[in-house]
Amino acid sequence: MRATAPTARQTAADINRIEGYLLLQAERGEAEAQAEAFAARMPWLTAGQREEVVRLYTADRMALTRRVLHGLTERCAELREEYTARYLQLRRRVLARATLALLLGGALVTGACFLDGLR
Repeated sequence: MRATAPTARQTAADINRIEGYLLLQAERGEAEAQAEAFAARMPWLTAGQREEVVRLYTADRMALTRRVLHGLTERCAELREEYTARYLQLRRRVLARATLALLLGGALVTGACFLDGLR
């Protein structure tokens, strides 16, 4: 059985997933580095306490990242809907005006031909 080639849309979706994964891993690394720096400011912590502070800080930071990304995703969807509606409205207006202009032009030509025929 022959495998079918992925569509351009599927390829773009796969690339977006990979990019999202890589960005999330970079964010996790940054969160862990900041958690380590935060825990380093508390030298009195035991090794276990330090690990727990780093784990909790990282978990909180990743939860915040998820909330922010979820909010951004929702806003992008809202904007897409808004702009799509505006585009369709503008397109209808342009088409209506173009149709009106063609009809008026046709009426003027017809009128001019009619008047020329009366002479």
